Amino acid sequence: MDGACDHGLTGLAPATLARRGFVMSSLITGLTLATTRVEAQTIHTDARGIVAAETKIPVSDGMLPAYVAHPQGAGPFPTVLVIEEIFGVHDYIKDICRRLAHAGYLAVAPELYARLGDLSKMTDVGQIIHDVILKAPDATLFADLDATAAWAAANGGDAARLAVTGFCRGGRHTWMYATHNPTLRAAVAWYGPVVGPTSAIQPATPTDVADKLLCPLLGLYGGQDKGINMTDVVAAATKAKAAGKEVDVVIYPDAGHGFHADYRPSYQAAAASDGWRRMLEWFHGHGV
Repeated sequence: MDGACDHGLTGLAPATLARRGFVMSSLITGLTLATTRVEAQTIHTDARGIVAAETKIPVSDGMLPAYVAHPQGAGPFPTVLVIEEIFGVHDYIKDICRRLAHAGYLAVAPELYARLGDLSKMTDVGQIIHDVILKAPDATLFADLDATAAWAAANGGDAARLAVTGFCRGGRHTWMYATHNPTLRAAVAWYGPVVGPTSAIQPATPTDVADKLLCPLLGLYGGQDKGINMTDVVAAATKAKAAGKEVDVVIYPDAGHGFHADYRPSYQAAAASDGWRRMLEWFHGHGV
């Protein structure tokens, strides 16, 4: 499963997003059902000293469910948009938000696939990919993340200190969103695919637009990733640097895909811890 979310995820025949409301009106309770087993090392970060809760983000066609965590007090707090894996905003993604809140951030994770399928009930990775992930237009992704950033700025976040991070498919989205929003100060992509087929609703890969990055980007990758070729990642970074963009790619030679996902067998504590440290340093170093 570890590399499954990275194969062919940018290709899809054109589709129309119907205004039929949201399939998911609230977030997943617990961990995703699509994992084969839950690992004993799963991390749980408590909410003592912070504020953490589900919320709703106003978007063009309704209210997007989301999870937010931030320090106590009025703020404004530096803000991180957290982009989920293909499995929805479940306990792992919520925990990441709480970890960031303990580090001083307002962290918010919108359920970007709420219109397309109920990820809380899906157990088959192939179904998730083909019935949900491949039907998500990039234009909608950008609009939802813009709306989330605006909501954060109106609810204790600092619009002048905005970053984005994402995991797996969310790593791909991090690359893409960093070419869209000029107010971003920093981006950190965790093992996001940078190549793949394109389509009318997903018209570009991160490599295609690497020279259009609007903020510094850090990429964190596993050298043993079966779904992402490190040569492709280095090529995307090289293209960005040739255009004068600030990009740094860190490859953990012994780690595979999903090395930060502590609830899965792919987890590697040393790489995950080092990557988290580098992410926070990247944010701090770029004004977030």
